[in-house]
Amino acid sequence: MVDFDEISARLLAETQEAIIYATRDGVIRFWNGGAEELFGFSAGEALGKSLDIIIPEKHRNAHWDGWDRVMDSGNTRYGSEPLNVPGIKADGSTMSLEFSITILKDDDGTIEGIAAFLRDVTTKWNEKKALRVQIKELERQIEDASG
Repeated sequence: MVDFDEISARLLAETQEAIIYATRDGVIRFWNGGAEELFGFSAGEALGKSLDIIIPEKHRNAHWDGWDRVMDSGNTRYGSEPLNVPGIKADGSTMSLEFSITILKDDDGTIEGIAAFLRDVTTKWNEKKALRVQIKELERQIEDASG
């Protein structure tokens, strides 16, 4: 017989994708092995802490403004398309993250918290940035040659 509780627990714990759950107040209550690997904080270091530990300081106000809108309305503009944001690691270095969220509600429909599924896309983001720079340079060269 398949033990779905055991399979669920193993999937959450063993996936390489970072999975984080935070309650309405933005306090981390679930931090899997993928999150440990991605951010460099152990579960013991992250659990009970604010999401601020992974949000660069200059982005915190925007994050919390959006968080509060979601908590108040129950709606998010980040549906099926992943969101790209900067993140910060335990060592203070930054990275580019792509993530999706799931809003978790109780039986009455009240939001209990949000689960996020995150991955590091820094390499991909840097490659796209370099391509944009190259395109601008080529456009400038074409303009100079035709002008």
